[in-house]
Amino acid sequence: MILLACLLLTIETGILAAIFGKPVTWDKYSLIIDGQRVCPVMGEVHYSRIPADEWQREVKKMKDGGVTIVATYVFWNHIEEEEGIFRWDGQRSLRRFLEVCREQQMPVVLRLGPFCHGEVRNGGIPDWAFDKGCRLRSQDAAFLDMTEKLYRQIFTQVQGLQWKDGGPVVAAQFDNEYRGSGDYLMALKRIALRVGFDLPFYTRTGWPELTKPVPFGEMLPLYGDYADGFWEKSTAEGAGSYYKAFNFKQGVRPATGMGAAPAATGGSASPRQGEEATTEGTAAYPYFTCELGGGMATAYHRRPYIYPEDAYSMALVKLGSGSNLLGYYMYHGGTNPEGRQHTLNEVQTSPGTANNDMPVCTYDFQAPLGEFGQTYPQYYMLRPLHLFMHDYGELLAPMEASFRSPQDLKQGQDDALRWAVREKGNSAFIFVNNYERFASLTAKKGVQLAACGVSLPRITIPAGCVAIFPVNIDGIRFATAQLVARREGKTYMMQVEGIPTTIALTNGKTLKNVKPKGKDTPIYNNIYLLTQQDAEHLFLEETTEEGTGVAATWSKVKDAGALRKIVKGKAKVAEAPSESDWEQAAVYRITVPKEAATLQDAAQHDAAEAAAQQKGLLSITYRGDCARLYANGRLVADNFYYGRPFLYGLWRLPEGTTELELRILPLQPQAPVYLPREAEKAPGESVSAIQLLPRP
Repeated sequence: MILLACLLLTIETGILAAIFGKPVTWDKYSLIIDGQRVCPVMGEVHYSRIPADEWQREVKKMKDGGVTIVATYVFWNHIEEEEGIFRWDGQRSLRRFLEVCREQQMPVVLRLGPFCHGEVRNGGIPDWAFDKGCRLRSQDAAFLDMTEKLYRQIFTQVQGLQWKDGGPVVAAQFDNEYRGSGDYLMALKRIALRVGFDLPFYTRTGWPELTKPVPFGEMLPLYGDYADGFWEKSTAEGAGSYYKAFNFKQGVRPATGMGAAPAATGGSASPRQGEEATTEGTAAYPYFTCELGGGMATAYHRRPYIYPEDAYSMALVKLGSGSNLLGYYMYHGGTNPEGRQHTLNEVQTSPGTANNDMPVCTYDFQAPLGEFGQTYPQYYMLRPLHLFMHDYGELLAPMEASFRSPQDLKQGQDDALRWAVREKGNSAFIFVNNYERFASLTAKKGVQLAACGVSLPRITIPAGCVAIFPVNIDGIRFATAQLVARREGKTYMMQVEGIPTTIALTNGKTLKNVKPKGKDTPIYNNIYLLTQQDAEHLFLEETTEEGTGVAATWSKVKDAGALRKIVKGKAKVAEAPSESDWEQAAVYRITVPKEAATLQDAAQHDAAEAAAQQKGLLSITYRGDCARLYANGRLVADNFYYGRPFLYGLWRLPEGTTELELRILPLQPQAPVYLPREAEKAPGESVSAIQLLPRP
């Protein structure tokens, strides 16, 4: 059995790694678990945004995708929306979620707040806290007292499930995106320790720069990058400096953030990225990320459409730039729970974090796993990279990064190949990225890559190529194919599309123009060459084809009324429709199939479960400004139109529901809203198809 290079279990066998409770340390390179260096993959999922009966299924999907640590916010206003009334029931039960993670052998990083952001109302701070007359997110005694009550409540859910107890909770983050004095963050840590938290390490977001640093070693700073940002006030394509996320660069390199948060939140900033060195004093932290964009949410005024290559390219660039923990935000989307006093989405009219109008319900985020557990293409595209980190992490972690291309490339600059090398001794990995969002980078001809004194043959790097090439690894002197995994004495490689595969072995033999033969037939001794598709599904259980779905029964019952006037709100971006505006929406009726009408009982009956697999996901292809779905007069789903179908999981419907109401507000000409190139922009509204798809 190979030595594990990750934090859970071997993907191909399912044998427990039993690492909970093992010693965890870190140095300037990486985490070290039980004396072994690891390169984890951390995936963000918000437990309170997913129904509790779906947790087991969805955490398993994350694990199958190669995620080795779960990160989750504990949103304060999800659990104490009304002062003094803490709710740990249903999908708010943190303890039950942690027990699911323990069952799945999945370590957990808790992002404790009190401020979280996460596109939640007030960044998670309850409305009642704004009426207390104290300075929020500060060392004001009244605010710290509220925070201590919060942390004590959270600890009741965590007690007995900390790492030292053999539980999954390995770390905690304090607050989020804070720009003030590190003394505040240290005050939060002291509270956590006082109430009983005792974890291997603690974290903070490394952006923006603090006015006073925390003492070295108290909290690991974690960073992030995104391919686009809904928070940009501009409605132009490619706004911001997100192109920097596709350039290899030394240390921490930010893209454009979201601007400053309102003073009511304590004057902190809420950018996704911020520039700060990875050192405090003379000692160094490892380069880790917690918010690498696995997708992107849609705000009313700005609706980015994310491509799978965006996430894959950014992840590989971070790895090539020296990062040894890739943390995706989000890895799994979700749905906001219902609030008792307010909707729980971020809105411009709320007292805090009022930068954007977000959907009431959906937080799909176009993540690798979407709101209802559906897979977007990057779920599979990222898997070979995650397998590589799993199996080669111990070798990769201490390798230093060096940069062979300019680090200050302009947006769309195409006169140089972007590449970097990580090496130690005579072994290396060469990282290549010829992709940038919205840029038409051209093929680079006659490129000769080299590392550790070894030169690869001259090759053409195709447009859009993103790859890793090994040098002096596992008996391979060099290869123009990508290492994916090594299991039970077998080495698995992935063909890089558009590049002929040459594998030169340290025994002097060279294999040229090699063709993939799959995971069961070696190309030479113990070396297996796979297509990208085969590599993306390597070690996954065989599944049946989902099919294309069947048409649902629907009809239009009302045309749209008068158009509303779209105005800009407090944050100087377009305001989302009000409740009264929805009275002017076009209305459609959708008949719920009989199989779906009884899905609430599916978990208890095998026959019903089979029906759920056949018809579970409603897919609405429409054109409009935005849409809502109602069941028995209650809002159950919403969507800001951006070119992808509007989805809803029918298994979540109340028992006996036989009909749904779809409301659509029309697109308006010259609206101050960014729509991506994939969206139809003709004024008006229409529905072109409604399908029933199998449950993902």
